[in-house]
Amino acid sequence: MEENTTVQETKFCKECGQKIAKKAVICPHCGCQVEEAKSEAAPQQIVINNTNTNQNVNQNMNGGIPFGARLRNKWVAFFLCLFLGAVGAHKFYEGKVGMGILYLLTGGLFGFGWFFNTVSLLFKPNPYYVF
Repeated sequence: MEENTTVQETKFCKECGQKIAKKAVICPHCGCQVEEAKSEAAPQQIVINNTNTNQNVNQNMNGGIPFGARLRNKWVAFFLCLFLGAVGAHKFYEGKVGMGILYLLTGGLFGFGWFFNTVSLLFKPNPYYVF
């Protein structure tokens, strides 16, 4: 005689001591929870509620103009440099008297300073600030 019996693994309830199935989470006899339920939790939803109202303001500047800066027109400085750069007229226009005197005495830094300033003035914004 063959019997088809399946051997079920068992354990004992922690509360009432009755024999229960090993996979049981709740005891069928006393109704107490025997183990933590193993469930796959859904991924947690992340809500980003960014209400950043910061305004970056540079306190060192007076209305967007750097402190001590003088506003100069690019084209006035360029044509002064182009035609009178050897005597430093554009440096005097910018308010740089010391450099103007140096250009006056050296012929625009022997022509190199005059050429460099003529080209660099073309790439400055109009108007530009002189410190």
